[in-house]
Amino acid sequence: MDYRKLGNSDLMVSPITFGGNVFGWTIDEKTSFEILDAFVGSGFNFIDTADVYSRWKPGNQGGESETIIGKWMKDRNNRKDIILSTKVGSDMGDGKSLKKAYILKAVDASLQRLQTDYIDLYFSHFDDETTPVQETLEAYDELIKAGKVRWIGASNFSKERLVESLETSKKLSLPKYQVYQPEYNLYNRAKFEQDFEQIVLDNQIGVINYYALASGFLTGKYRSEADLNKSQRGGGVKDFLNERGFKILKALDEVSEQYNATPASVAIAWLIARPSITAPIASVTSTSQLKDLVAAASLKLSNDDIDILDDASAS
Repeated sequence: MDYRKLGNSDLMVSPITFGGNVFGWTIDEKTSFEILDAFVGSGFNFIDTADVYSRWKPGNQGGESETIIGKWMKDRNNRKDIILSTKVGSDMGDGKSLKKAYILKAVDASLQRLQTDYIDLYFSHFDDETTPVQETLEAYDELIKAGKVRWIGASNFSKERLVESLETSKKLSLPKYQVYQPEYNLYNRAKFEQDFEQIVLDNQIGVINYYALASGFLTGKYRSEADLNKSQRGGGVKDFLNERGFKILKALDEVSEQYNATPASVAIAWLIARPSITAPIASVTSTSQLKDLVAAASLKLSNDDIDILDDASAS
């Protein structure tokens, strides 16, 4: 496995991150354990979750994913082998907040659910523009000094607030966001490439992007509206069923045939090959689907094939 350094941290991570939003949502605890065992057994070590996962499911309160991961790590006694990221700042019932007092309370709740005394990478999940970036960074400074958090990251920030945060860290000697987590995939390229890519490269910030497979569209299993009922996430794919989307699928089919790979593996391999991306986030809901991630981690696309995918997905 080709492990990669995450930003300027000391975290060495596998080239694919497992997205823990499915735990306690589309799969139960037993299946989650099976998938986590197979994921780690394949050489991967990086798991991403959030306190809010999966609050949106009827009957859930949030924290379900963290709880499952915590039980699994305790049962397998493998915490030291896992690079774990979770997040704060989503609406857990009282609105979004990155105020110091809220963060200090939320981290303890996450640690309890995860059954660990430290978080490798703690994200600001959504920006709270009512809170000065200095206050948020001071909260993280306290947590890092207390040993509860090792490194920090940001997700879903505006370009301006991310830059302000980086400048404030440098000016006041506060912890710096070492990782950024944006939406980015072959279909949704423009925002990250235009607003954030140069910032992360210039500041040596690692990137673990979500929706790496565009809600499953880039797997190729959704090619008409009749396919949308194939999974619980199918409804989120409808917007991709257009001329540009079909052009991307055609390119994925062409390239995947050359490598005897699936479109999903090729779409993730395209991300891994991009210099600004460290470890794209992907999820599966069965152990059989893991083969696409394993294949993607070792798939080296030629420059010509990357050009084919770039051209097809250019906006």
